[in-house]
Amino acid sequence: MILIWLIPVLLIALVIRNVISGRDGKPERTSLDILEARYARGEIDRDAFLKRRADLTE
Repeated sequence: MILIWLIPVLLIALVIRNVISGRDGKPERTSLDILEARYARGEIDRDAFLKRRADLTE
């Protein structure tokens, strides 16, 4: 009988915890943020950066 009440309560608690932890105040990184970081690290050159940025901002 206890399991009948315990399982739904635990499921609700897990859902609430996941919803709350998903909103920790950190903004998600956009694809443009990732592209800018790659350019800043020197992983891609200026031409590739400008082309990809143009593709993303269309």
